[in-house]
Amino acid sequence: MAAGGPQPAQDEEGKGGLRTALAGLTTRGRSFLAAGIAAAVCAYVLGQSDLLRVGLLLAVLPLVCATVLYRTRYRVAGSRRLSPARVPASSEARVHLRMDNVSRLPTGLLMLQDRVPYVLGPRPRFVLDRVEAGGRREVSYRVRSDLRGRYPLGPLQLRLTDPFGMCELTRSFSTYDTLTVIPRVEALPPVRLTGEAKGYGDGRHRSLALAGEDDVIPRGYRHGDDLRRVHWRSTARYGELMVRREEQPQRARCTVLLDTRALAFRGAGPDSAFEWAVSGTASALVHMLERGFSVRLLTDTGNSVPGEGADGFAGASQESADAAGLMMDTLAVVDHSDGAGLSRAYDVLRGGNEGLLIAFLGDLDEEQATVAAKMRQRSGAAVAFVLDSTAWAQGPGGAPAGPREERLRMLREAGWTAVAVPPGTGLADLWRQADHLRATAGPAPTAGTTGGWA
Repeated sequence: MAAGGPQPAQDEEGKGGLRTALAGLTTRGRSFLAAGIAAAVCAYVLGQSDLLRVGLLLAVLPLVCATVLYRTRYRVAGSRRLSPARVPASSEARVHLRMDNVSRLPTGLLMLQDRVPYVLGPRPRFVLDRVEAGGRREVSYRVRSDLRGRYPLGPLQLRLTDPFGMCELTRSFSTYDTLTVIPRVEALPPVRLTGEAKGYGDGRHRSLALAGEDDVIPRGYRHGDDLRRVHWRSTARYGELMVRREEQPQRARCTVLLDTRALAFRGAGPDSAFEWAVSGTASALVHMLERGFSVRLLTDTGNSVPGEGADGFAGASQESADAAGLMMDTLAVVDHSDGAGLSRAYDVLRGGNEGLLIAFLGDLDEEQATVAAKMRQRSGAAVAFVLDSTAWAQGPGGAPAGPREERLRMLREAGWTAVAVPPGTGLADLWRQADHLRATAGPAPTAGTTGGWA
């Protein structure tokens, strides 16, 4: 039933013979069988042959229906299509089901049922009256979840019944599909912090500098390369045609850090502080990719997405849509970590040129605030959205905890643009507030790299 093509239905119980057929008897069929047996016993005791014939008829009818239905081999194929397969939380997706009768005989009454997790809604059921030979039926239903995650759909089940309603058998398909519910993404306004706001520009570092003939780094010839770029010295050295690399601008980099420590967040559910941080991370990632940045998702555990390649960033070497999809899939299933600190993330960040750093942080004690402050050292610009889970647990209007202001001050003194996140506030407003704080405080000193706040 996956997108790859229709799948045939199979008996859910396997080869059970008569036992499987009898297990499929409906209440009506069991009643007829019991009445027939009772009538046959009474006829034998009373010596009434006519009553015996009636009893045999009542008992044999459901058995015949069960046997015929069990031996009926409908060649039915089904497929499922999700539209879309990746949907934001609180948004609806539509599931399209298609049934094809690939046999030469028409089917009887069919009940179509799809297995759906309860969080997506009630289990859908459809009744298909009669599908002619070579015919097709298409139905659809909607699913919706307020909770992000990956949810299996299937297997699809068919319930077969006889014309008298004596027996009902279930046959199922074997494949599943997966619906990915990603965090909600909020559109962010284009603002500017420090450095250039676009992904390319004269102020960007070049992947290869303009160098002399001896410093040229060649590569193998590819179909379509200009022959005027052939590097004859390297060609003679390697024994194959080599060409000079063109100077290529490197995209501005942006690292988005998500704090997932269980100690840093309280509460659960769609309106919790942690879910806001995940949604904010998704919004920042999509926004920076759309602005032309090479982006990396980093968590407090030190794990980065899309991976630990040469630089770990995505957007320059692969399509932005693919990178965004990979990071959204990761955020769809991200959960609290057991870590107590941000030291692993700091070890990753201090290893090289990280460009712009955007962090979504939970509760910080003095030690973790100090670690977070050190992350700013190698970044051209850094902005932190700090959540107070205690205030979020109290709801909108809840009084923030006193130590939070001290933590914000420590981050700002280290060069961060630190913004407190009140309960229920949209990220777009805080995005503008960060730009206002930057403009008020003036550009922070950098440590040899530039970054943009776009």
